[in-house]
Amino acid sequence: MFVKINAILISLCILLWLAAFSPKDREEQPELSLSASGAILMEQGSGRVLYDQNSDVPARIASITKIMTAIVAIESGKLDETVTVSKTAVMTEGSSIYLKVGEKIKLEDLLYGLMLRSGNDAANAIAEHVGGSVEGFVFLMNQKAQEIGMRQTVFSNPTGLDDHENHYSTPYDMALLTRYAMNNDTFKEIAGTKAYTVDREDGKARWKNKNRLLTEKYQHTTGGKTGYTKRAGRTLVTTASKNGMDLISVTLNASDDWNDHISMYEYGFDHFEIKQLLPKGELFNVEGLPDNKQLFVKHDVHYPLQNTEVDHIKIKYRLLSREDLKKMKEGQAGEAVFYFQNDVVRTIPIYVKELDHDKDKSWWQTFKNLFFTQTGVKIND
Repeated sequence: MFVKINAILISLCILLWLAAFSPKDREEQPELSLSASGAILMEQGSGRVLYDQNSDVPARIASITKIMTAIVAIESGKLDETVTVSKTAVMTEGSSIYLKVGEKIKLEDLLYGLMLRSGNDAANAIAEHVGGSVEGFVFLMNQKAQEIGMRQTVFSNPTGLDDHENHYSTPYDMALLTRYAMNNDTFKEIAGTKAYTVDREDGKARWKNKNRLLTEKYQHTTGGKTGYTKRAGRTLVTTASKNGMDLISVTLNASDDWNDHISMYEYGFDHFEIKQLLPKGELFNVEGLPDNKQLFVKHDVHYPLQNTEVDHIKIKYRLLSREDLKKMKEGQAGEAVFYFQNDVVRTIPIYVKELDHDKDKSWWQTFKNLFFTQTGVKIND
C-alpha cells in the first residue's frame, strides 16, 4: 500500500530566483486572429495544450489523414518491400505522383510521395500492399486511432478524399496523432524532408514538399502535412522546434493557414519555456524512508510553463510502506506524481537502493540535490 507523503511546495524565494531566468509573465490565452475554424498548439514532450480554438469540434480533415496512413505503413515493417501498383490505385482522383499500372516501387519511396506530394495514388497503393485491401488498411487506421486515444476520429479511407461521410477528426486528435508519429524516427525524417529524389522505372523523379512552412516560410519548422478538399477547406499540421521546445500546430478549414501556424508558434515560443521539475538522481528529505535506503529517479522531468505558473507545480511522493522498504535492496519503491493546478500531468517511478556509507558526498552536491528536490522546479540550462 502506498503512503502519501506531501512534498515540496515551492518557496517564495525560489520563485523570485526562477523569475529572474524566466520569460514573460503569464497572460490569459490571447485572442489570436486565426482564419481557422478549429486550431490547437500542443507541446510535444508533455502533450500540454498551449492554445486552442474549437479544438474538440469534429470536422473533415482532407489529406492530413495521410499522417495516419504513413505511421501505419511505417509500423508494418514493410518499408523495404516492393509494391506492384494496381489499376485501382492509379485511377485514384486528386493529387498524384503519377504512378503507372504494374509499376514496381519500394514502399518507402511511396511514403515520400505520400507525405511530400500528397499522392492519393500512393496512399491507395500503400493501403493495398500493407492492409491487403483499402478496407483492410482502413481497419488498421482506426485500430491505431483508438490505441493513441483519438476518441473523436473516424477514418474511412487512406487519402482524406471526401468519398465517405464518416471521415473526420478534431484538431486535438490530430495533434495526438502527430505527437505519436513524431516519436518515430522514420516518420520524422520523411515529414521533415524538403525534397526527395526517387528512381522510377521510367527514370528519376524529384518531389518537393508542399509544406511551404517547412520549405520557405518559417525557419523553425521541422515537418508536417498539408491538406485540401472542397468540403474540408485547407487543413494543415506542422511541427516546429526552438530553444529546446518542440511544438505541434493543427488548423482545420483555414484560409490563411501558413500565417495561422506562424502566429501560434510565435505565441508558444514567446510565452512558454521548458522547465525542469525534477532532476534525475538522488532524492533527499523524504519522510518515512529507512536510514539505510536511498531513493532516486532515473530521468529528468520537464514541463512547459510560463513564469507565474511555477507556483502551480506540486510534487507528491507515493511510497511503499516503511516495512516494505526495509526489506528491499533495490527496485521500484513508489512513484512521484506531478500536479499542475491540481491536475496530474506526469507520474514517474521512484527507485530505492541501499546506501553505501563508504561513499562520501560533497557538501555542495548534497545541497544542490536537496535544493532542487525541495523546489521541484528548475529552469532548463
